[in-house]
Amino acid sequence: MSVETTAPVTEGQVTQDQITGEAVLAEISGMLRVLLDEYGLDDVEITMATKFHEDLELESIDLVSLSADLKERYGNQVNFAEFIAGFDLEEIIAMTVGQLVDHVVVSLREAARG
Repeated sequence: MSVETTAPVTEGQVTQDQITGEAVLAEISGMLRVLLDEYGLDDVEITMATKFHEDLELESIDLVSLSADLKERYGNQVNFAEFIAGFDLEEIIAMTVGQLVDHVVVSLREAARG
């Protein structure tokens, strides 16, 4: 089941049943495709194992853009800066889409529980 809204998620809007890794992966993949399209890289496969730096060749400024997209989509329920604050540089470089998806799912489920 996919959440198809473009407005920020608000309390009560999304049920825990709607918060799946598959749905979040689809949303994050969409955000990444828009970002990658700016570089002419719209044919890249995005999976849970896709690495932001190695596979998508994203730089730190791209992660800032992704952070803004996440905030626009999920509001304050998903804090990307807080998520990566505990990572060292090598962990950030090796970060996968799946790690971000897992973080988003956990954050949204916690928010849905209230």
